Amino acid sequence: MKKDVVLRTENLKAYYVLEVPGGQKVVRAVDGVDLTIRRNEIYGIAGESGCGKSTLMKTLYAWVQRPLRLVEGTVYYTKDGQEFDVYALSKQELRRLRWQFIAYVPQGAMSIFNPVTKIKETYRDFLSSHLRGKTVEEMFAIAKEHIERLGLPVSILEAYPHQLSGGMRQRVAIALAALLRPSVMFADEPTTALDVVVQRGVVQLLKDIQESLHNTIILVTHDMGIHANVTDRLAIMYAGRIIEEAATEEIFQKPLHPYTQFLINSLPQFGDTGERVSAPGQPPSLAHLPTGCAFHPRCPQAMPICREQVPETAFIGEHRVACWLHAERGAVEHAAHS
Repeated sequence: MKKDVVLRTENLKAYYVLEVPGGQKVVRAVDGVDLTIRRNEIYGIAGESGCGKSTLMKTLYAWVQRPLRLVEGTVYYTKDGQEFDVYALSKQELRRLRWQFIAYVPQGAMSIFNPVTKIKETYRDFLSSHLRGKTVEEMFAIAKEHIERLGLPVSILEAYPHQLSGGMRQRVAIALAALLRPSVMFADEPTTALDVVVQRGVVQLLKDIQESLHNTIILVTHDMGIHANVTDRLAIMYAGRIIEEAATEEIFQKPLHPYTQFLINSLPQFGDTGERVSAPGQPPSLAHLPTGCAFHPRCPQAMPICREQVPETAFIGEHRVACWLHAERGAVEHAAHS
């Protein structure tokens, strides 16, 4: 185990098992994911809606509730130099871990606020459940200092959630998640439904927090432009699997998987007035995946083997890709370094 690893998974599988007339429907939302996430980085997870990104986040956070089930695999955290399986913890130990080590920012900040409670009361309730022996005045002082340090207006503490804009609510939710200086923060689609200008403020806040705390932020968004501007490393997810991973700059300069190439080529470019082309067709149902490579029905470079066999991951330096187009090259490089 490398010293800089803060979280890793082995063959992680999490399925939704739904009761339907005549039996069960199994949705393979996370289907054999191996991740190694380092300290002091912003790690991005990208992919179209419905590819399993948010379910992966919940599984990494150990927030598995019916109908979602952990089918196989493990999630390891490293804390104080020791590695442990988060799913082997008791409920009390898991709660303590979340208080002291991890924070989660869900989609839609409004869901974490009480609509009839001022923001300062939300801060007070949060602090009182985590910091014992503090007076109300001391807790409000902590909240005020935290808000000021992050460059947010202190006046928001006196506001109700509905009185804030969507972007400001999102920033307050992120600030609240960072209050206890967590080692790992999960941010699940933090810029959804926000306009481009407001998105910039949310993304900048995430970058400021990471630079201040030197912690790890795991950022899920389908917006490749955001990943290009904020993440250090990037994983591309498709049909429940990680199909490509590398340093973000390398992914954008040399995308290897045809799906990744479509994601990047669909981005608007300065001075380019031509039509941008996205991946043809639609993502597959996670309940009825095609045989072989799940992307092959949409891939213009598909070969017969793509329709028959799931590609194994090829390692090309620090770049990994699950695609038959690169299997031979990955095998050669692997042999050269063995």
